[in-house]
Amino acid sequence: MSVRRSGAEPQGARPAVAGRAVMWRLAEESRPYWPHLLAMLANGLLVTPITLLSPLPLKIAVDSALGSHPLPRMLRPPGLAPSPALALAVAVALVVGTAVLRQLQILADRLLRTYVMERQTLELRSRLFLHAQRLSLSHHDRRGTQDSLGRIDRDARDAQGIVVDSVFPSIASSVSLIGMLIVTARLDLQLALAAITIAPVILFLNQRYRRQMRVRWHKVKELETSAIAVVQEVLVSLRVVKAFGQERREQQRFEHRQGEGVAERIKLAMLEGVYGMQVGLVTALGTAIVLFIGIRHVQAGSLTLGTLLLVMGYLAQLYEPLKTLSRRAAGLQSKLASAERVYALMDRDPDVAERPDARPLGRARGAIEFQNVSFDYASDRAILRDISFEAPAACRVGIAGPTGSGKTTLLSLLLRLNDPTQGRILLDGVDLRDYRLADLRNQFAMVLQEPVLFSTSLAENIAYARPDATKEEIVAAATAAHAHDFIAQLPHGYDTVVGERGMTLSGGERQRVSLARAFLKDAPILILDEPTSSVDLRSEALILEALERLMQGRTTLVVAHRLSTLEHCDLRLEVERGRLAAVRSVPGARSVSG
Repeated sequence: MSVRRSGAEPQGARPAVAGRAVMWRLAEESRPYWPHLLAMLANGLLVTPITLLSPLPLKIAVDSALGSHPLPRMLRPPGLAPSPALALAVAVALVVGTAVLRQLQILADRLLRTYVMERQTLELRSRLFLHAQRLSLSHHDRRGTQDSLGRIDRDARDAQGIVVDSVFPSIASSVSLIGMLIVTARLDLQLALAAITIAPVILFLNQRYRRQMRVRWHKVKELETSAIAVVQEVLVSLRVVKAFGQERREQQRFEHRQGEGVAERIKLAMLEGVYGMQVGLVTALGTAIVLFIGIRHVQAGSLTLGTLLLVMGYLAQLYEPLKTLSRRAAGLQSKLASAERVYALMDRDPDVAERPDARPLGRARGAIEFQNVSFDYASDRAILRDISFEAPAACRVGIAGPTGSGKTTLLSLLLRLNDPTQGRILLDGVDLRDYRLADLRNQFAMVLQEPVLFSTSLAENIAYARPDATKEEIVAAATAAHAHDFIAQLPHGYDTVVGERGMTLSGGERQRVSLARAFLKDAPILILDEPTSSVDLRSEALILEALERLMQGRTTLVVAHRLSTLEHCDLRLEVERGRLAAVRSVPGARSVSG
């Protein structure tokens, strides 16, 4: 499994979607949840009247309970004479009532926010995961699997948080800000004007810092992905690490990668801290200005002390939305960086694409032809050059050559994991690129040198290519592959969970399960890539006997390092440095041409 990391998007990827375009795409994806989001917005708008009520008890207590000002008529219960005791009771009731309303509003907000966030994140992750699987192997080889994993796991959640945690709360905060300004202006217009003078300064600070913070967040996420990639690589290869005693070295490698991320996060924290400090100083200056003017108005007799306290309470609430908007603007940069990473992956086109008019394919006969096929991963690195051969249906094709000669790449082209850069490959006389991808790949069964099992039950592993297979069909396939006997002896039989990569089984047992999977699929073309090179002699004998039956009537491609292992093949290909060094038909074998 590849975990290499590149600092930039691979060549051919579209540039990251940025700014306003991200917001529009997220809004479009949120369309099914607009009723819930509107309910969340309406619930958020309740903060404004609740906030307006919060400082009122203090004014009543100072002016009416302690002072001589009458209780406002709208708050006076009918039939009761004004008195300090009544004013105190009303003030206490308002404190409790606003607290209850606020807590109910918070509960509703949390439930709505969690529901929308989790549902949208699940849907985005699901689409992103499907798209990542459709991307070419070369993309994952260049970027590393951890890059896609980080975007699916962390970045998808952060991206969806833009709408739920930033946009709609910011709308509610803006409405609250306007409401506070209107109420403050009705109490004292000069104080309201003085209070709002800081808004342009905060807007300027926001514009100044947000781009810097987003760039920093991009770098932090790249470095964190790189550090986790080390963990994934080591845990997957733990046997090798332990065998060479390199645990401490790998720890140091992880610490180095992680240390780069920590240093970048410290720089980001400094940037956000300076931004927050400046916003705090500006709001403190605004508060000082209002307090100065307010005291002068109280001294002049144009404002009561209780009203000044009410205005100062409103001022704290007025500046809170401004601070909230500023904090969200800082946090939004992290989420925007995540959204850009998500859409950069989503917008990358697969190197192997299905044509719009692709033709269906039922069951192929299995005739294969390579016509002057060449393939390069990069312009300066030739993998295959001018490969031509023809194999009729049910032919056994042996492919030999040293490591790195291009044998595996040849099979990848046949499966359309990559497309030739020159030439074409025919199946039953039709270019592979003219077939539907799913139909084409359904024609192949594979038994590889290192069998690939999943951390599910043995039955599910055998039925991987045919999930609808019956229990009887699974047992029959396992019996044909000489796997039934050892499976039956396991405590849970076919329901035994084999663990990650099937490592609870021996190498021979894993290979026989892989072979049973090929029997069950019953595909017309079989690919065998050194299927017995890593098993013991007893397992090899069982596997070879099962393979002989499996190859009957199927076009079979057998990969080996030595020609001696291909003595029963009808056609032998010798690959050296990406070229066919020899194409030999075995005398007496079925008719082939090359």
